[in-house]
Amino acid sequence: MALAPFVLLPPSEGKSLGGGMRTRRGVFDDLLVEHRSALITSLAAVSGDRGVLERLTHVRGALLDRAGHALERVVAGDAPVLATWRRYNGVVWAHLDPTTLKSTQRRRILVPSALYGVTAGEDPIADYRLTFHASLADCGPLTSYWREPVTDALLRVVGRHPVVDLLPAEHRRVVDMERIAATTTVITVRFQSADGAKPIGHAAKAVKGVLARRLLEDGVTALSSFAWGSWRGAIHDGNIVTITAHGT
Repeated sequence: MALAPFVLLPPSEGKSLGGGMRTRRGVFDDLLVEHRSALITSLAAVSGDRGVLERLTHVRGALLDRAGHALERVVAGDAPVLATWRRYNGVVWAHLDPTTLKSTQRRRILVPSALYGVTAGEDPIADYRLTFHASLADCGPLTSYWREPVTDALLRVVGRHPVVDLLPAEHRRVVDMERIAATTTVITVRFQSADGAKPIGHAAKAVKGVLARRLLEDGVTALSSFAWGSWRGAIHDGNIVTITAHGT
């Protein structure tokens, strides 16, 4: 029987508020504890500086106020948490519809995070706003800061299970895909319009969520027969799949 795939999905800027006390540990908590702690220490040094916070989060106004409050709670260690699949609520996640997935399926969702490094779909996380474009004095650029520990952690967790990469470039740079591919199958999915251009907007995010769900339910065989609206899948070779929007 083929091993069920892990699916790499991006986080969303949209996040649900609220949560409760942490009652269980996440898949990556022990593997990334040192790097998470060092990052939070670095964030604590700038948490009261609104100018720095704006640079780290790329938001202003009410969103910056929320980001500042959330960071204070994270630094204090008393931030309420929700499962990753409950926290993220953007377009990709709405079309994934994780509420109706099984817990075992949600645990195979892997999400790079500028604050946490990477989390699984059931892992508890706080409300936060931080981008991989950010750089901190003690950590340097977050993409570089997380790349090695995140890759090491993923190798421990995924084992021989195939990995399907649905990440945009910003988040893909956090994972050394060559190291992952040296131990198991990595399938990269590209999304494009019929003219070959990279699609943007709601539809491009929606199809990513729909495909992720099919993968979690049906495995990698879902790639060869994928169809949703005007979108169709085509396998170029064993490791590259293109999902094309026809008639757009």
